[in-house]
Amino acid sequence: MERHIVHLDLDTYFVSVERLHNSSLVGKPVIIGGSSDRGVVSSCSYEARQFGVHSAMPMKLARQLCPQAYFLKGDYDAYSKYSEVVTQILKEASPVVEKASIDEHYVDLTGMDKYFGCHKWASELRQKVIKETGLPISFGLSANKTVSKVATGQAKPNGQLQISMGGEKQFLAPLSIKKIPMVGSKTYMQLRNMGISTIATIQQMEAELMYKVLGDNGTAIWRKCNGIDPTPVVPYSEQKSMSKEVTFDKDTINMELLKKTLCAMVDELAFELRKEQKLTACISVKVRYADFNTEQKQQKIHYSSSTAFLTEKALELFHKVYHRRLLIRLIGVKCSMLIYGQEQLDLFDTVNTQVKINMAMDSIRLRFGKDKVMNAVLL
Repeated sequence: MERHIVHLDLDTYFVSVERLHNSSLVGKPVIIGGSSDRGVVSSCSYEARQFGVHSAMPMKLARQLCPQAYFLKGDYDAYSKYSEVVTQILKEASPVVEKASIDEHYVDLTGMDKYFGCHKWASELRQKVIKETGLPISFGLSANKTVSKVATGQAKPNGQLQISMGGEKQFLAPLSIKKIPMVGSKTYMQLRNMGISTIATIQQMEAELMYKVLGDNGTAIWRKCNGIDPTPVVPYSEQKSMSKEVTFDKDTINMELLKKTLCAMVDELAFELRKEQKLTACISVKVRYADFNTEQKQQKIHYSSSTAFLTEKALELFHKVYHRRLLIRLIGVKCSMLIYGQEQLDLFDTVNTQVKINMAMDSIRLRFGKDKVMNAVLL
């Protein structure tokens, strides 16, 4: 059966939400991100991009390139709310929906072409999102997720593009290798050093050569460049929270042990948040005493996935909740109010070095295992 996969992406999402709240920003360069020079750009309007501004750029450089822009810190509560609204619109009208990020969704329309033209259906769904939310959105339609995602990028801003079955390679061929998901800056430089700049070159290569150069990742890139991607659309379900708890073999009042245990759990949760590209806006700490009485306190925080920041808040809550001076049987920590997103580094200027350390540690953990490196305080 011929597959029909739609990729929908909200255009300059954070900027679009801000413009809903302040129409005077429409048509003007807008940059969202850290408010200090040590912050980074999390989103920018097309008007700002004309000056060379892009996501993940240091805010200091963005100010130099486009000093006339409107600089906003961003409102993750609003971004999360509108994302949920869009998700609900898609879920109510679609057979299978996968939420890939706060502003991206995949929809599987396979089998629906016999009842209703898939392109017409996707077009009407796009118009419904625009009408009900006021947010611009683009989509790509093809036989698989990779080609649909690339097509969406070509359709922007606020457009739509269908790639017919059999036309995937022809569509991809003239495009830059940067357009292929999985090709990050490091991989891009490796391919450029091989003299590869367009997808067409990889299409003409043997898969074995790509494997020799980049291993399994090279094979996956070769398949995507050739329009091959059997990855299914996974039905969406929102994860509301992440939690860890430890029950001690022997009830304890050892404060050093309790704090190290708490810090270790926060470290694991923060790593999981960053790995899944999520942020938390609420942290809670639970203490169960030897008499089985349980107390818990929580605190709303700025959206974060910083180990240092979350550890600080967890320890503060622990000192508030632990006041009975009784032996402790269990201790736990939970992160809730999760959304997709990336850290605003300038929220933690005082621990900016720690944020960079976390990024380096995450890279090691993802490659060699999460137990291969840890903070010294946990030893």
